[in-house]
Amino acid sequence: MIENQENEEFINPIDESKVAENPATLPYAHTVGGVVIKPTEQGAIKAKALTAMQQQTDKQMQQLYEQMQTLAEQAKSIQSRVEVSRYVYEAEIPFEPVIGHTYYLYLRENGRYFLSMIAAYEWGKSMKFTYIAKVSLLADHTWEVLEENVQSF
Repeated sequence: MIENQENEEFINPIDESKVAENPATLPYAHTVGGVVIKPTEQGAIKAKALTAMQQQTDKQMQQLYEQMQTLAEQAKSIQSRVEVSRYVYEAEIPFEPVIGHTYYLYLRENGRYFLSMIAAYEWGKSMKFTYIAKVSLLADHTWEVLEENVQSF
């Protein structure tokens, strides 16, 4: 019996015009449960990819711009610190500054700077000089600018 089955030719009951040799290459689903395949234009695909790329690069550029602003602010702060520190080291200091303490830098009418432990508001009407900055001596013997009188520069 097995021999008879091998010799018999298989006859496909489906119409030959409705059968594809390579169904995977069809531009549509070839079975009832198959995924719907919708043809798209390459231009639409490229436009979507280009839009996505543009959004991503815009986001990255914004991040870089924000980082650049932060760096510029830090550079400005360091520059201000260097300038005030230079004034402090040129100033008359009638005492030995202590690390971590707050001091006040002033400019006399004769153009000479001096460092004081007295804040500008504590001088009252007897103040005859210009308040420059409030500073603190750091452990590395540099000066941190806590507050500066922008009008004095």
